Amino acid sequence: MAVVICIPDWYHSGMTTQIAVRLDDSLVEFVDALVRGGRASSRAAAVSSALERERRRLIAEHDAQILAAAGDDGLGPLVEHVANLGIDLD
Repeated sequence: MAVVICIPDWYHSGMTTQIAVRLDDSLVEFVDALVRGGRASSRAAAVSSALERERRRLIAEHDAQILAAAGDDGLGPLVEHVANLGIDLD
């Protein structure tokens, strides 16, 4: 008799892939300090957070290039106001 294993669809959305990354000792020390200080729950969380931040930065840079190419869109005062808020995006 064959056993059929059904994996629910929701399971795949939470899956992660393990990768090996080589880092300079100073970066490993920095990541470990983040974990010790409670700013990250693990090394993986610290690296994931940094990569997500870089992804958001690249998207924002791309958006800024599109807006710059479009010329004056009347958003200057709003952009200046938001730039001065000092919002932490992390």
